Amino acid sequence: MHDAEKPDEPTAATDPVTTIPNLGPASAAAFARAGIHTAQTLRDLGADAGYLRLLQSGTAPHFIGYYVLVMGLQGRPWNDCKGDEKKALRQRYDALKTSYNASQEKGRSDLEAALDMFGVIDPRP
Repeated sequence: MHDAEKPDEPTAATDPVTTIPNLGPASAAAFARAGIHTAQTLRDLGADAGYLRLLQSGTAPHFIGYYVLVMGLQGRPWNDCKGDEKKALRQRYDALKTSYNASQEKGRSDLEAALDMFGVIDPRP
């Protein structure tokens, strides 16, 4: 049997979230609750949209979780984030969390919250 014919081995499109560096079983469970079941889906969403999905699914916001995700998607160890880069990520995280919190207060749908986060729709009065 050729390698391509092995039926139960994951492929790049079906690799679990845990194939991304820094993400273990607890992260995989949180992403699954958010409807993200594969590493490719998370890569396609990117760190900000993926993290927003975590928040929307009930995961409590935490800066370390956010930058661990960012570093993992870059293929870097979680503790590789330092100095100015970490400060910049903190600003991104704070903006993401603020946008999420504001969308919850406005009673927006998840889609509206995501579009608002990216500046695609006008804010509600």
